[in-house]
Amino acid sequence: MDKILSVGIDIGTSTTQVIFSEITLENMASGFTVPRINIIDKEVIYKSNIYFTPLISQTEINGEKIKEIVEKEFKEAGIDKEKVSTGAVIITGETARKKNASLISAQLSDLAGDFVVATAGPDLESIIAGKGAGAAQLSKKENRIVINFDIGGGTTNISVFDSGEIIDTACLDIGGRLIKFDQDNQIIYVAEKIKKLAAEIGIEIKENTQLKQSDLKKITEKMAAILVETVAAKEKSDLYQYLITNHGLSQKIEPDYISFSGGVADYIGQEIEPGENIFAFNDIGILLAQQITQSPLYQDYKIVKAAETIRATVVGAGSHTTDISGSTITYNGDVFPLKNVPIIKITAKEEKADSAELIEIIKKKLDWFDLESELQPVALALKGKSNFSFKEITELAKIIVSGMDTIISNQLPLIIILENDAAKVLGQTINRLLEKKENIISLDGIKVNNGDYIDIGKPLAKGKVVPVIIKTLIFGK
Repeated sequence: MDKILSVGIDIGTSTTQVIFSEITLENMASGFTVPRINIIDKEVIYKSNIYFTPLISQTEINGEKIKEIVEKEFKEAGIDKEKVSTGAVIITGETARKKNASLISAQLSDLAGDFVVATAGPDLESIIAGKGAGAAQLSKKENRIVINFDIGGGTTNISVFDSGEIIDTACLDIGGRLIKFDQDNQIIYVAEKIKKLAAEIGIEIKENTQLKQSDLKKITEKMAAILVETVAAKEKSDLYQYLITNHGLSQKIEPDYISFSGGVADYIGQEIEPGENIFAFNDIGILLAQQITQSPLYQDYKIVKAAETIRATVVGAGSHTTDISGSTITYNGDVFPLKNVPIIKITAKEEKADSAELIEIIKKKLDWFDLESELQPVALALKGKSNFSFKEITELAKIIVSGMDTIISNQLPLIIILENDAAKVLGQTINRLLEKKENIISLDGIKVNNGDYIDIGKPLAKGKVVPVIIKTLIFGK
């Protein structure tokens, strides 16, 4: 039994925070089999202060200030960075769209260990926040559909879980810091989309002016109404379409439960005390929370309290689970080792879809990791059948080649992970279809999930197996 230290760093639109966790690992295999390391316990041992994310301008993160915050919190926690085994740096929300986001992640990744470093696009952030809020766990436990609304400073990330599996995501440019004030309640920042929203309801809003609280209430009321449209059966409004960050939900969802996370969530369903400063954070976050509380989104559905709210995205950090691939594998090209490769998992239900639908499912999930057209290697994971016929394996190979076309055309390694024992024949079939022109890695005997990352080491045992490190974002209790 071993204990390791893990750190999670979340740089969001509004806030930056650091969390340290202690993770207990145990080898669950007998002494005569390949080691299989499982996480048997996790405990958050330190939560940092919550800082406003320091910016140089509206388009650039202050990297030096971010690093100062992180180094300060290492010191406050009494933790030597050399003793941290693993971790995750997640850059989210509007911050992920800042022009120096990738530079910041690189600067921070040298603080300790082999971090998972992810500039999270809207879809990935939705998944991470939904898991951190406990929506995935509740959905699995109750075998029900749960939607989580993670309402931050700049965006609302929406994730839908069915029986614990992520089935849909969406993101809207609605958040608590899209209007900011100075100490005198003068407006110092308004997002362009909010200016248009206000104009649609007959209100002019701009910087260096003041606005009546009644007008701000109307603006946040409209923002809440747009969120209601997410689950409403009626046709979506033009304003809803305008406020979409990347895409809305792809299907009509009838949730059994709704949960809320993110900074705004702390005030949803809460009574505001008489005389309490509704602009205490110099933004519209509390006002937006009030309007959501009064909306059908809160009033007409069964609401469950999130396990985490403002800390939903960062309540854990990457832990390592070591595994070994099966011996029936295929690979070509010298691309090893590969580090921090994100997983897109096709569910058992999705695997049963017809060919055209499954291709579209793969393409959609691949888009989760295409942040502003900056592609990265991504591994496609399936359970697969125990026994494929020649026709079935050929059809699956064709589906994968079509669905992963973006990866192939950008000359990135095509990485396939199967639970069942069929990787070798699948890899050979794909090789034949692609005329052995691409780097292909097809592994089996490995179970992973959406939100996991993997490292793939150099082949062992005369090339018969490869070591695989599965990095799972660990979410606090």
